[in-house]
This record gives sequence, C-alpha cells and structure tokens, in this order.
Amino acid sequence: MEATGASALNRAKMAICTEVRTVQSPSWAATATTARMAASINVTAGCSDKDKCDDNPCQNRGHCINQGWRSYMCECYRPYKGTTDCAEGKAGRFGYEDVASYAVFSLDDPLGSGTITISMFVRTRRPSGLLLVLANSTSQYLRLWLDDGRVKVQVNNFESLTGSKVVSDGHFHLVTVQLEGDSVTLFQSAQSHGTIPIRPVVAQPGDLVYVGGLSDQRASASFGGYLKGCVQDLRINNKRLQFFPIGTPVASYGVEELVNVTQGCMSDNVCSNIPCLNGGVCYSMWDDFICNCPPNIAGRRCEVVKWCELSPCPSTAACQTLSQGFECEFLVREPLSEEINILSYRGNGKIRHHLSSVLLSVRTRQTNATLLHTKKGSEFITISLQDSHLLLELQAGGGEASPKLTAQSRGLVSDGKWHMVELSMEAPDLQTSRWIMVLDGGRDGVEEEHVVSKVASGSLAFLREGVDILLGGLGPEAGGNLDGCLGPVQIGGLPLPFYGDTDLNLPRPQEGQFVRTPSAVTPLYGCRGASVCTPNPCLNQGVCEELFDLSLCRCPPEWMGPQCQNDVDTCAVKPCVHGNCSVLGEGYLCACEPGYGGTRCEKDVDMCENNKCGPEATCLRGLLNYACHCPRNMTGPFCEYPNLPTSVCPGDRWNYSCFNGGNCSKQDYTCDCLPGFIGEW
Repeated sequence: MEATGASALNRAKMAICTEVRTVQSPSWAATATTARMAASINVTAGCSDKDKCDDNPCQNRGHCINQGWRSYMCECYRPYKGTTDCAEGKAGRFGYEDVASYAVFSLDDPLGSGTITISMFVRTRRPSGLLLVLANSTSQYLRLWLDDGRVKVQVNNFESLTGSKVVSDGHFHLVTVQLEGDSVTLFQSAQSHGTIPIRPVVAQPGDLVYVGGLSDQRASASFGGYLKGCVQDLRINNKRLQFFPIGTPVASYGVEELVNVTQGCMSDNVCSNIPCLNGGVCYSMWDDFICNCPPNIAGRRCEVVKWCELSPCPSTAACQTLSQGFECEFLVREPLSEEINILSYRGNGKIRHHLSSVLLSVRTRQTNATLLHTKKGSEFITISLQDSHLLLELQAGGGEASPKLTAQSRGLVSDGKWHMVELSMEAPDLQTSRWIMVLDGGRDGVEEEHVVSKVASGSLAFLREGVDILLGGLGPEAGGNLDGCLGPVQIGGLPLPFYGDTDLNLPRPQEGQFVRTPSAVTPLYGCRGASVCTPNPCLNQGVCEELFDLSLCRCPPEWMGPQCQNDVDTCAVKPCVHGNCSVLGEGYLCACEPGYGGTRCEKDVDMCENNKCGPEATCLRGLLNYACHCPRNMTGPFCEYPNLPTSVCPGDRWNYSCFNGGNCSKQDYTCDCLPGFIGEW
C-alpha cells in the first residue's frame, strides 16, 4: 500500500463550546430561549467526534487511517489512488474497436545502470500484442510483448525470458520486469517467473518508451501487432507514465504522443456484430461475449444445430450429426441376389470439399462383386471384390495419359463379417499422389492393414457434378452386382445417403452434398443373410443359427457333428468288430486285434499280402507274421540267397553236416564257415 492522503493534522482548528448563563426573570428567560431555538438552523446539541473511517470511505480495498477530529486518509492498493477514496486509477485503453493505438513517453532523468524496475497492470483477451519498448537513438534495448498469451521480455535483441502463466484472460495482471546489473527477472503478480543473465542496460534522458505499439505498423507486427487491451499504473521505478491527468498530483514522465488511446477500460461492443447464430441472444462481457442459445442449439456462437434432437430421420434410420447438418446412417441396404438393386448418386453442383478419400464398409460372402463405380471421360474409379480381396482401380487428374492406379488388400473380406476400408491420397495437397488403402482400421481386436499404391493419381474432383456414381454394381447386363450389405459410404467426407429427401422429416441443411437420383429401386434396410436355416439342416433336434449366408448347428449334449449326426458316445454301439473303440473328435477310432484291419476291424488281415518272399518261394501265413518256404536251390529268410553245398562231417558219437559251403573243422562238432556266414553249422 502507499499513502495518498492528507497533509499534517491541523491542530490549529478548535471547537469552542460555550454555555451562556443569564440572570433574568423566568418569563423573560423562557421567551428568549424560545426565540433562540427558532433562529438555530442545522445546529445540533453537543460536540461529538465521530470516526470517519466507520463509514468505509476508501474504495477498492483501500485502508482508512483516522487522522484526528473528523479527519482521515486512505492508503490505496495499486493501481488506485486518491487521498479520500482510492477511486482514481485511470487506465489507457488500446485497440478500442480494433483501432491501432500507441503512446510514446520520453525519459527526462537518467536511470543509470543500477536497478530499473518496470511495472504495469495489463488487461487483455488477445494472446499477442506489444506491451512496451525502451529505445534510444540507435536501438531498442528492451522489449516486452505477449506471445501465445504469455509475457515475454527480450533484452539487447538477444536474451529472452517468457512467463509460465497466461495473462490473456480478460483480468488485470501485474507485470514487473526488474533489470539489476547483469540479470533480468520477470514477475507476474509478485511471483517470480525466472531470471536470466544479460549485458547491463543503461537508460539515458531522451530515451523513448513506446507503450502498446510502435509508430511503424510493420515493426509492431513482428511482436504480435498492436496491443488490444488496457494498461494501468505504468511505472519505471517509482515514477509513473501517466496517460491522462488525475486529481492527485504524481510524478510522471512526459507524454510525447498519444495515438488513439482512450481513457478508461471500456469494452468493445462485441454484440454489435451479431456473433450469435440461429436465434442466439448475445450478452456482452469485457471484450468478449456469451451466447444464450435456443433449445437444440449449441456452440460458442450457437453455430451447432443439434439436428438429431429434432428427429429428422425416419424410424428405420439412425441420425448422425455432421459438421454442416445431419445424415441418416448406420443402417445398411441389402440387395437380394435374385434382383438388381443398384443405387445411383450425383453431386448437387455446390460441393466445395476436397474429394481425396473414400470410406465404405461391406459384409458379404461373395468372392467377386462391384461395390462402387463411376466414370467421366478418361477418369474413373472402381472399388470391387476380386477373389475375396478388395481392389481399388483409379485413373484421375492426369488425362488419358495418366497411369492406372491399383491397390489390393492382402487380407480376405468375403467371410460374412463387417469390413471397413478407407482409401485416401497420401498427399492430398498435391495434384497427384499415391493412394493408401487402410482395411479394418480402428476396429477392436482386428489387425489394421495398410497398402500403398505403386503409382500416383489425382483426386476425385471429377465427381462434384455431372457424373453418375453407382453403388452396389454396374447394372443388370454387366453382372457382378453385390449380394450382401453396404454400410455408410462417404466420398471426401460427404455421405452417399441411403435415404432420399422425401424419406426425411427435415430437409438436409448442408449446402454441398451427393443426392440420390430418382429410380424405381427401393433399398432394403437391415443386414440379413439368406434363409439358410429353412428347412432346418440340423438333425437330432439341433438348433440352426444363421451366420450371414452360413448355418451353424447347436447340438444337444448327446449329439455332435456339423449336422448333429454323431452320438457323443460313439463307442456305445460297439462299432469295432475285432478291436477296442475310443472316441476321437466327432467320431471314433478302432484299435484292431492281431490279424484284423479296416476302419471297424471287420476285415481279416492276409499276412502274405505284399510279402517279400523270393521267386518260387512259398509264403506261409501266420497269425502275426509270415514265413518263406524256399526251394532246394535257395536259402535265407526271404529265400534270397542260392543254396551252397553241404559237407558231411564224422564225429565221435554221430555224423554232422556243415551247410552253405562250410567245411568240417578239426574240432568235433564245429564248422569253418565261408565269409558271409556264421553259426555253429
């Protein structure tokens, strides 16, 4: 607080109270008293001393100090002044009604190289603008401006320091810059926002102080342009830079120029420009406004009409709010395979959108079909299914000489599930660029697929007007029409509506749009597959479930199989004739006894079938294997070796033989074998 109050107490003034006493006759005294009372005006009895501070004369949170008999003074908070009321604090209004304004002061005393403190109260809603510049004849050695709503100070064109809090909120903020030797500190509302080292600054008499902007508009633009707001109680050290004279004398630097700066901190009449749309009522705030919007209207300027709350769509549709209107979407059309159900669209001639993308979703089990096609001269686009892959074919923007662009999905989409594809230019700002195919982007639990075309093509600007866009096929004679469902389809963010204007409760308000051309075709809404459960393919009281052109049988506990045709305990009927049964998946498995084979072990196994016995040998079938009976001239397990001579050898007790060319050994009852043979004999 600072004292702005009275001079020293005036003790010279005294209240003199006297009482006159007279000795007269009672009658005369009474008459004199009555006359005296009649002649007194605004005179009260007694001599009281009331404390004037009891009436709270100091405004704006000023502190009242009693100065003696019926005297007081006010200690005022910045930016207010006034000995008896703290009411004075004239601000300078810059940029009123967007008129460029600035003030110039001249320093008339040396500040030297000691501590220089610059402080001011700033009020603005604009996030940029020049606050103050200190300049000499050769350079601007200190700048203070708003950058993205934050205070920024720069010293000697190099060192910069930015505050951490936004001050462009429409309230007064105290901003202080303190230059002290080789450092500068920035304060906001007495809170430090940092200190940086600088080269010392010397301010001399004759230096100029620019407030709110520079005389050169282009030079001001480098620092956010002219200030739009208010500056109050601007000081350098303890000396003020007063825009307008006030009743309380203060020391102030002389003002050199005051260009379009108005007194006070009045607000622009923002509501005069009628910022509130759609019947909204405007209420002014300081340099701002608020709009009271009618029901079903939202947004800062009541620019958002909640169209869907007005129920513009038929009962079979779901409403979606767009940037400029609404669309009845999220229900899909289902063409029947026995009918031709093609929808056709045209631009209404008012489309200004950049048509550089296509978005659609499809559900089908068809492997080959045309989803979207349009052609104008040499330019065309076709989106189709080829062998269950999604295929884009495009030629646009380059005339007949432009190459044909293709992009094909790696994943299959003909699985009866919903698939969403987004096609877009890789660089929509260029005349031609590659196109990107994103399949199933943004779907939970589904891996997103990106495919980029090898060649470049232009945008779909040729679709704005004068060309038919076919959805669901090419027509009755071309074949390949879609048997399935299409979800919402958009070109350049503009939908191809399934509902015509006559189907809606309100007309579409958006200016540029694609319009469905009149035809005898009435799309079917919903996404139902073929009646694959009629008649019921499930046996044994199985329940059929439709999976979009595919059926699934829900079997009772005791049955299994694709059609509930197998008993869960398939071994209960003992299907294995000569073997043991075990349940395997939806069937059974027989482990056959020796000598039997077949699925049910019902066949005798011929062990001699495919035997390895040599020529002229006889296969002797056993239970688990077989043996080969060799002719006289052959030997071996499979009669594969020729029969060699046999030698008869004498022994002590009996004669013995050595086979396969073996010779009698000197040791009784042993043979010397030829190479390749072993054994005792």
